[in-house]
Amino acid sequence: MIRWLLLVLLSACAALAHAQEAEVIRIAHAEAVRADWQSPAAPVQGWVQVPLADQWQTRWPDHDGVVWYRLRWQQGDADQPTGLLLDYTCMAAAVYLNGSLIDRDPSLVEPLSRSWHVPRYFLLQSPLLKQGENELLVRVSGLAAYQPSLGVVDVGDPQALQARFRKEVFVRHDLQVLDSAIGFVLAAVIGMFWLLRRKESMYGWYALSAVFGRLYDSNFFASSPWPFPTTDGWQAFIGACYVAGAAAHTVFLLRFCERRWPRLERVLLAIAVLVMAGALLWPQWMGPNRNLYLVPTIAFLYAVSFTFMGYALRSGRRDYQVLALCIILPIAVSLHDLGVYMGWYGGVSYLGSFTSPLMLLGMGFVLAYRFANTMQRVEGFNAELRNEVQLATTQLADNLQQQHALELAHSRAGERLQLVRDLHDGFGGTLVGAIARLEQAPEDMPRQEVIGVLREMRDDLRLVIDSTAREQADLAELLAPLRHRTSGLLDAVDIQAHWHLQDIDGIELGASRSLDLLRLLQEGLTNVFKHSHAQRVDVYLRRQGDQLQLHIDDDGVGLAQGADGVVAVRTGAGLASMRLRARRLGGELQVSPADNGTGTRLALVLPLMA
Repeated sequence: MIRWLLLVLLSACAALAHAQEAEVIRIAHAEAVRADWQSPAAPVQGWVQVPLADQWQTRWPDHDGVVWYRLRWQQGDADQPTGLLLDYTCMAAAVYLNGSLIDRDPSLVEPLSRSWHVPRYFLLQSPLLKQGENELLVRVSGLAAYQPSLGVVDVGDPQALQARFRKEVFVRHDLQVLDSAIGFVLAAVIGMFWLLRRKESMYGWYALSAVFGRLYDSNFFASSPWPFPTTDGWQAFIGACYVAGAAAHTVFLLRFCERRWPRLERVLLAIAVLVMAGALLWPQWMGPNRNLYLVPTIAFLYAVSFTFMGYALRSGRRDYQVLALCIILPIAVSLHDLGVYMGWYGGVSYLGSFTSPLMLLGMGFVLAYRFANTMQRVEGFNAELRNEVQLATTQLADNLQQQHALELAHSRAGERLQLVRDLHDGFGGTLVGAIARLEQAPEDMPRQEVIGVLREMRDDLRLVIDSTAREQADLAELLAPLRHRTSGLLDAVDIQAHWHLQDIDGIELGASRSLDLLRLLQEGLTNVFKHSHAQRVDVYLRRQGDQLQLHIDDDGVGLAQGADGVVAVRTGAGLASMRLRARRLGGELQVSPADNGTGTRLALVLPLMA
């Protein structure tokens, strides 16, 4: 029982399908005749029988102009609205029903309108539609190089034909526009990514290939050849765009695989530039002969794509394999589109637009995958950097502690050395003078004189302590006790000391520099006392701008000279200490004969600013 019910149901469905098919009549044959561009009406003679779809370049290979097609069918009921669907007209057309114009493209001569990519649908009613035989004339304008033709014609149920019309418009036009929109958006996004990261050159090449690819796709929905004045110019341009897009896509795949073949890249770019230049300069040749460079480009692009897919499978990298998977479907679909383009079978729909969302997903995954890997590397680098910084901080702390200990030890050693020098230059000089006075004194020297000598030694030691302890002190105040002591010391050996101080009031050199200056003076005067045998010594200390000038002149025996006349400067510990102090003060101690020809001059110029 169930088996019989299934058989009845299947028979009913088959009958319904047959009835629906019978509602639409396909006109698969027509008559055709050639005419010139300005043909106002169909010629009377010369008609030949042709099957539909018809491409006239196979019959009239050199005919550029107009071909009239005449079709007839029998209409049973003229009062019943009838649909008329012209599947394909390339390139521009005008449609007449029973002698009345029902459709016409804006331009039937160059530059031709481009209506080949969408079908034409009409709803026919009385009085245009007649009872019995109806005649349809289609004036097709085209160029032999671009497959001019008329497709099949269907007449019948308006709803069925209108549904088919909408489907074909969606596939041939709307999806192409959507494909171009998606492509331009993807090119813009990838292009901005490249602008922000110029070193990622593969994204720039992908954006460039996408732009040229979308310019080529505009051929499937552009309604005129603007901005080019001829169809040849338009066809040459989109052919050059295809070549440029293929070259950029090849470089993109190379850069994506982290390969650089400069020679191949230069050759590809040179070919793309030459083809584009030829398309713009000689469109009348580049357009009709576009297959001479498009077919090799298509073959090269297939070879590149299959090579990349094989490399991606061998590489084991996830991003390579995902992009290869995204390329497989466009390659398969492109074989169908290639068959349509070459006229290998009667199809007229290009299906490449269905693959753009897949490429969008593929490139989105590639970007996300590489971004995730980059973030992982950045996080790993940050962790490693933190460890390195922590290790470097620990090592730096250890080094700073060691350096601090060394500096502290060095500071203590310097302080000890400074104290030794101060005692030598100051207290030592006073001690030497005291010993000399005691040696020259009679044996019955009064006790008070001995006490005076010891008091001078105490005062000198106090000077060392005071000058070291006071942070800020006027230079004139510090010189007063030194003048007093050295004058007494020199008077003991009949040396007259004369001090010439000029503009030194208010000068503060700081404790360290003041002590260096005082000890240098004291050592110089001690040397006069010990070695010069002078009768007079003059001390000049004056301020000159931002400098302080010091001269110590005596009229003693002077400096010894060698046999060659060169002055021999004594190099004892006292003079070395004086030179060191002079360098710390910012100057250089000069030891030379005095201006009067006898005696010695010690000269020093030091900056007042520390």
